[in-house]
Amino acid sequence: MTAPPLGGGAHREGSRYLYAPFEVAEARIEANERVALERWAAVDHRLTRIEDGLERLERRLWLAVWAIAAVVISEGVASLLASLP
Repeated sequence: MTAPPLGGGAHREGSRYLYAPFEVAEARIEANERVALERWAAVDHRLTRIEDGLERLERRLWLAVWAIAAVVISEGVASLLASLP
């Protein structure tokens, strides 16, 4: 004689108390899996927002670098033009 399946099968033999702990444990596992998936989705959303913020910050920093380089070059050109006779 083979043992009946542990899942919620329709064809079970024996006491319901034999399978009730397995069903409760399975429900808890499924609930924990759903919670874990929601947490991963929240972490992914937060990481996406952080990455977007870092990209904006990087663009602003490069803009500042190019602005400083433009000022330095313009000052150099102005001093060269002032030194010409």
